[in-house]
Amino acid sequence: MKISVCGKGGSGKSTIVALLANEARLRGYRVLVVDSDESNSGLFSMLGFDYPPVPLMELVGGKKSLKQKMGQPSVFAESRIALGDLPPQYLVQKDGLMLVSIGKILRSLEGCACPMGVLSREFLKKLALAEDELTIVDMEAGVEHFGRGVETSIDSVLVVVEPPLESVNVGQKIHDLASGIGISNVWAVLNKVPSEDIATRLKKELHERQIDVVGCIYFDADIFSSSIDGRMPVKGVAVQEIKDVLNRILVKAGLPTPK
Repeated sequence: MKISVCGKGGSGKSTIVALLANEARLRGYRVLVVDSDESNSGLFSMLGFDYPPVPLMELVGGKKSLKQKMGQPSVFAESRIALGDLPPQYLVQKDGLMLVSIGKILRSLEGCACPMGVLSREFLKKLALAEDELTIVDMEAGVEHFGRGVETSIDSVLVVVEPPLESVNVGQKIHDLASGIGISNVWAVLNKVPSEDIATRLKKELHERQIDVVGCIYFDADIFSSSIDGRMPVKGVAVQEIKDVLNRILVKAGLPTPK
């Protein structure tokens, strides 16, 4: 399964990605995280890696030559890409957890991120997964990636929703856009929820909008402490709550948990 994690900026997408990836790894999956957020540079640290992979954008010669390089001899010239096909500098891995990065905006006046969206779409479209492999994509904030067609290359969307109504509205837009291109597996996970009352109100609001909620991550001081240090969350309430979220995702997607 290839699942993209989407949401409003600041909703906690990267934290949810890290929590899900670590829990899936503990259950026996080989987990590939695709860093498709061109602005967030700390995901590798949250996942427990000492350094990030070389961006795939460099594999195809950079943003300016993307169109020309995509068809030239490289892993991207193939119709299918297996994880073992990637040169090692573009894939960091340990203990069943792997990370690739599409690319980052590094300089002023560098231009738009559209080429990165194209590269994300083509990489995910060609990526061939084994039965025990799972891909989790950390998307950029908002909905622009739908305009670039990135979601046409994945099969499930998880929307991260936090308490402000703006986040719910962005979640609605993501749900509608994903459903509009034929993705049937579209779910929401509540994040940074301060109380059961707020959780109940959010679930009711999303239910009225016909958005399926697969779980709730309550406000957790341990998560914020880990994020300040740039580390993967390894303890706390959220680490336990993500287990139920992953359970529901696997069941709804019809996937078994590897032994």
